[in-house]
Amino acid sequence: MNRDTKALEGLVDLHCKELKLSGLRSGYRELAREALDKGITPIQFLLSCLELEYTVRQQNRLGNHMKAAKFPVVKTLDAFDFMVIPNVPKAKILQLADGDFIRQRENVIFLGPSGTGKTHCGIALGVAALEAGYRVRFIRAVTLAQELLLAQQEVRLNRYMKSWHKFDLVILDELGYLGLGPGGPLLFQFVTERYETTGSILLTTNLEFSRWEEVFGDVALTTALLDRLTHRSHIVAFQGESYRFRESRQRQKENLVTSTIKAIEPE
Repeated sequence: MNRDTKALEGLVDLHCKELKLSGLRSGYRELAREALDKGITPIQFLLSCLELEYTVRQQNRLGNHMKAAKFPVVKTLDAFDFMVIPNVPKAKILQLADGDFIRQRENVIFLGPSGTGKTHCGIALGVAALEAGYRVRFIRAVTLAQELLLAQQEVRLNRYMKSWHKFDLVILDELGYLGLGPGGPLLFQFVTERYETTGSILLTTNLEFSRWEEVFGDVALTTALLDRLTHRSHIVAFQGESYRFRESRQRQKENLVTSTIKAIEPE
């Protein structure tokens, strides 16, 4: 490489840095060599540079949004075995994965026993929504109630509520496993603020609607909450044997077989 070329590359690097074109800065040299080797026109070369920058920005944006979503683990629908729990409506889950319910600001409620794949499918729909360009946030119901209560005590509840407006979809996980105590009315307020305005809620619960009063401790509040959550919503029932119980039982069988084989093997 001659000095003139090196100097020009230094200027390109400098301008890319100032203009925050990190994708272009990382790949323009290879694209330039390819253009020379293949006789690519200047316009085609420029287009390749712009496409590279766009791709890198999209990847960075997705990565940042994935971090902001705070999924406990990343799950996809490809990794969910619908054959294990055949009562789960696969067609409905796949339909929801297109994200149209978010555009329509509709809610989704996954209802069923523990271990039947509600959280897995909820996260998977969240990942699909992120890939479609939506902002997503995952949080457990009891954690949100506690954070709302703390924000109220610190006189920053309005600001905390508004911080959630940027999310198109909030995945509210495991409602019903623990009582919400004084955080129940605040969770009701949270749902009311999002109702048909700021975005959708995907909620997973192990309790039938008739038992939600056990969580919120107030009949009128529970009725009003259900009215808002279930209006313009998709209610999906998860029924079947627990995923985790099935896996545990399978491991026990495998360990028993291994122990039996070792016991009968000659020393």
